[in-house]
Amino acid sequence: MLSDRETRRAAAYESAPLEELLSVVLRQWKRPLAAHNIHITDSESSEIASALVQRREDARLPALNTALKALIAESDAVLAGWKLSFAQSLDAEMNAISGWESTAEFLEIAEQKANAELRISTGAALLVAMGEKGYASYLIALVERGVTDLDSAIAKRVLLFASGVSASAPDWLEHVKQWYTE
Repeated sequence: MLSDRETRRAAAYESAPLEELLSVVLRQWKRPLAAHNIHITDSESSEIASALVQRREDARLPALNTALKALIAESDAVLAGWKLSFAQSLDAEMNAISGWESTAEFLEIAEQKANAELRISTGAALLVAMGEKGYASYLIALVERGVTDLDSAIAKRVLLFASGVSASAPDWLEHVKQWYTE
């Protein structure tokens, strides 16, 4: 269950302008992107987010796209090492994951799992916003869990944006799934 603070944050993500939301997500990617030789400032994050929302070309997008795909593949490989897909990992308890005996090992593996899930969800959100429809499956899996958290709020916003489905549609997720499979 979310705390009042977390509920307010989730509500803020659901109502914030998408451009601001994507800019925040891009800022979270600074360090992983730097490892792929992509260095973006906060102002560049805002510019890129603006280009995405306005569906404008931006010379930085192809390299960003390539790096995000590589980073998601790396995170998928981390989860696959535990024989988990992204969707399975979201619901997997740590006691179902082998490879740890001590508290330190448990914490290290838990951090790796959480980082992989976060990179996949936010990376997929950016890629779907770029028009990479194939990555929507990650966002759909996140939303289908029915958990109200920041990651699912971001996923929902990006799915609605990319698909053009109205947030007010009572069966919006079914419409999004139809868009995804077309």
